[in-house]
Amino acid sequence: MGTESYERLRVERPDLFVNRAGGIEILSDPEAVAEAGGVMYSDRYITLLRDPVRFPDGSTGTYIRSVGAAPEPGCAVLPLFDGGVVLVEHFRHATRSWHWEVPRGFGEPGLPPGENAAKELREEIGAEVLEVVPLGELHPDSGTTADRVALFAARIDGVGALETAEGIRGCVTVPFAEAEAMVGDGRVTDGFTIAVLMRARLAGLTA
Repeated sequence: MGTESYERLRVERPDLFVNRAGGIEILSDPEAVAEAGGVMYSDRYITLLRDPVRFPDGSTGTYIRSVGAAPEPGCAVLPLFDGGVVLVEHFRHATRSWHWEVPRGFGEPGLPPGENAAKELREEIGAEVLEVVPLGELHPDSGTTADRVALFAARIDGVGALETAEGIRGCVTVPFAEAEAMVGDGRVTDGFTIAVLMRARLAGLTA
């Protein structure tokens, strides 16, 4: 970790270090990078960076952000089955709470997003995909992370074994209108799920 890893990341993933006119400039001076810290933490899922930057008013400082370990986007996929949508009840460590969600996962190196979505469905709810419908991309938190997430809907053949080891304890198949009602009354608070439901509605996949 540190400055060497930071410079290696700059070479391997230049898209993460693009400077645009009028924006917050990432500085490349080695002394500035060393003072900022560069790569602060990294594992198989995320890398945490502290970038040396120049703000639009000319002042300098640092900015923290996280990036996915793989350049491929993560995925969130809305399963369509039996005239409704499938939601899983998933325990999330970060919030220490149970959430109603759609299946999702990190990007897998070398795996196209659509195949990654199908893999997540097999792993989380034991479903095989009959059709995948791309629904665009999402930046889940543009203030703190560089990650992109590919959104999909997928027609599936049914629901099988749940991935209980990851904290999934149940799933339901509900009409699309009921899933939206769960958003409206606060039973669904997960941002990925809310986004993919909206994109599915805009794409006409509500029936």
